Amino acid sequence: MYTAAPFQVLDGQLIGARQIPSPNYNQRPENTEIQLIVIHNISLPPSQFGGGYIEKFFQNQLDWSVHPYFQTIEGMQVSTHLLILRTGEVLQFVNFNQRAWHAGRSSYLAKNECNDYSIGIELEGSDDTDFEEVQYSVLTEVVATLQQAYPKTESHLAGHSDIAPMRKTDPGPHFQWVYFRDLLVQKKQNMDWHK
Repeated sequence: MYTAAPFQVLDGQLIGARQIPSPNYNQRPENTEIQLIVIHNISLPPSQFGGGYIEKFFQNQLDWSVHPYFQTIEGMQVSTHLLILRTGEVLQFVNFNQRAWHAGRSSYLAKNECNDYSIGIELEGSDDTDFEEVQYSVLTEVVATLQQAYPKTESHLAGHSDIAPMRKTDPGPHFQWVYFRDLLVQKKQNMDWHK
């Protein structure tokens, strides 16, 4: 099982994540603060894990001929800031200072275009599969680190389905929000205690 070193944000980079730069990003609007963390799930092909296809997809290097499903997403250019694999390994595709293309048309608390002011975290998974325990553990570490670095995200965590409810269902019914939020509270209490 993958064990991560403690995470830290430095110049928009998550130290402790493997860096795999995606070309799919642009500048955040001027004077925009990061205020939201969005949780997604992704698997390529759907409900199949491993194979490195997600990484290739975010880098515009996916061979569309490998699987029939890939032809339905051919030419799409998307990205995320972070991907947490089922092993618990964290990959960073886009610097937090940049705008990743993860949310699409979206709105949070009546504020449109969530990509402008959010950080996107993809979990390798699907709507019909439980997530791995290590993914919850690593997600907790990552989100606690991000909330320390970007305090405005402290009480603003949403699923993709929350910000684009007519289009998206992820992170899906198998994502245990209550369990995750409890882990996060415990983690932050421990962090405060160590200050």
